[in-house]
Amino acid sequence: MVRAVRTGLRRAIAATAAVLTLPVLAVVSDVTPTASAFSREGLPVEYLDVYSTSMGRNIRVQFQPASPPPPTSATSGAKAVYLLDGMRARDDYNGWDIETAAFEWFFDSGVATVMPVGGQSSFYTDWYSPSSFNNQGHTYKWETFLTSELPSWLATNKQISTTGNGVVGLSMSGGAALILSAYHPAQFRYAASLSGFLNPSALFMQQAIRVAMLDAGGFNVDDMWGAPWDGAWKRNDPIKQVSRIVAGGTRLWIYCAPGGTTPLDVNADPNQAFNANSLESMALKSNKDFQTAYLGAGGTNATFQFPPAGNHAWSYWGAQLQALKPDLIATLKG
Repeated sequence: MVRAVRTGLRRAIAATAAVLTLPVLAVVSDVTPTASAFSREGLPVEYLDVYSTSMGRNIRVQFQPASPPPPTSATSGAKAVYLLDGMRARDDYNGWDIETAAFEWFFDSGVATVMPVGGQSSFYTDWYSPSSFNNQGHTYKWETFLTSELPSWLATNKQISTTGNGVVGLSMSGGAALILSAYHPAQFRYAASLSGFLNPSALFMQQAIRVAMLDAGGFNVDDMWGAPWDGAWKRNDPIKQVSRIVAGGTRLWIYCAPGGTTPLDVNADPNQAFNANSLESMALKSNKDFQTAYLGAGGTNATFQFPPAGNHAWSYWGAQLQALKPDLIATLKG
């Protein structure tokens, strides 16, 4: 079913992550600023309900077709960029639409835009079972949806190619974007991680993720990847899977900053500055460790952006999406 996208809502400020500092537990919230606007009216944005057999429910997807469409001689369909949401993904709209003008930026680019809706605390991965702490009614199977069910639906109904696409993730979904490219390199020719946490299997991060998921919806991490020693943690760790990523040949864009303010913070809530700075500085080491591992594994197809200042906020992720867009489009059309 397709419904027109409504406009006029605004995202409320909410805490989205927490950090376990040893030996003291300290919660640091990842707070997104109040949204300034949705993309303008008049764009050809559609609101889709795509049934997921693996999750037993419809998944909402915001979609903008490629314009101009690919030539009729292109039998594989249009290429697309999948934009993944953050820790507190909502069930009505994707954060990329709430917080940025992403649909506007990709309009007339020749690349379709796909924004899955929902997936709070999911890490866009396949879980073992429903979350037992909040009476979740279904098991998250986001990797299955994003790499099998949704591509098949889009190919059949919207003429979107099942191969050679891009995926962009931020914060929670930064590492997920890289993992999707690691295991599905034919589908994702391009993957970008913006302020992602790229070492989830590290002991510190395992505990930080546990606390963050409890804070963002009351989710139980054990139902996602099991106990800390379960192999699913390393299976979903970009640093541990760097050789697979290099072998797949996916073009990468990796961004993270050390914290600190810049002109992009002009309208930011000063009460959230500590949270945004703390989260970004925490993520930075894993991004630099990923760079070292990537280069050590022989990787040569990545751009690493580590500016001298910047924090964990949509203004930075929006700016990075605009910065990487030419590289993404050239890669998908190459």
